[in-house]
Amino acid sequence: MSFASDTKSEMLSLKADKCCKLAELSALLRMNGEINLSSEGLRIEFNTTNIQIARKVISSTKELYRIEVDIMSKKQMKLKKNDMYIVIIRNKASEIINELGLMNNTDNYQEAIESTLIVKECCKRSYLRGAFLASGSINSPKSSSYHLEIHSNDEVHALALQELMSYFYLNSKVIKKKRGYITYIKESEKIADFLRVAGAINALFEFEDERIKRDFVNSITRVINMEIANQNKTLDAANKQLRSISVLENMVDTTKLPKSMREAIILRKKFPESSLNEISDVSEEVISKRISKSALNHRYRNINDLAQQILDDLNE
Repeated sequence: MSFASDTKSEMLSLKADKCCKLAELSALLRMNGEINLSSEGLRIEFNTTNIQIARKVISSTKELYRIEVDIMSKKQMKLKKNDMYIVIIRNKASEIINELGLMNNTDNYQEAIESTLIVKECCKRSYLRGAFLASGSINSPKSSSYHLEIHSNDEVHALALQELMSYFYLNSKVIKKKRGYITYIKESEKIADFLRVAGAINALFEFEDERIKRDFVNSITRVINMEIANQNKTLDAANKQLRSISVLENMVDTTKLPKSMREAIILRKKFPESSLNEISDVSEEVISKRISKSALNHRYRNINDLAQQILDDLNE
């Protein structure tokens, strides 16, 4: 299964108190449910392609309201692989709608979250868990980017989810899409916090393990890239100095150059690919005195300037 499926399976296995079950069920029915009125009266229909989530709605409804619940499945369009499972709640539908805050005072489907269901922190966690189970997704920590999102049909509920997440400092954002609104988290640390808040501890451990591995690899890669860049910079500088030395040797009597320049020429020719630090470390062995990196840098700059001046004079 995918990381998202494993995460949802873990969330579905969690035990909860009655108040938390009400909050979770409210989120599930609020986000993937419909309220229909027919000749048989009110009924709630919950739609999902995940049979485990359908069973969760059934078991929670039976446990909380002591009623029987129907379930049916139907094939979807050819391009969609999974069947659609429809949980139908007929008995006590009006009571459930009122208690779970699924309908507002104007007999329209409730847009915001019923405040009485999320008074306790544990219930806030449960509502977020139910919302994620209903219409949430999360990228695998092995993928190229971190992303967790929950889809809402309306902006009011998306913003209510954002506010609920802000209680746990999850730093989520809301964006409008063609088929509704998305409340999403991009920061890896905050996604890990969401998993912890929702109680998916095993998923949290897996996520953090992969994140640490990726961060370690990225750190190593950055160090290697920096070393390569520094090495290339050193070689470019050394090649320029060697070209300048070649100009001087061909155009002037190098024995008449200042002693400091002659020493620098000897060292660079002996160590053509070394950095200034490396040359400084071995300078005492070659010319019987140690020359600092800054002094070497100054001498090679003078050599480059002198060689460039000679070339400029030739071109005039």
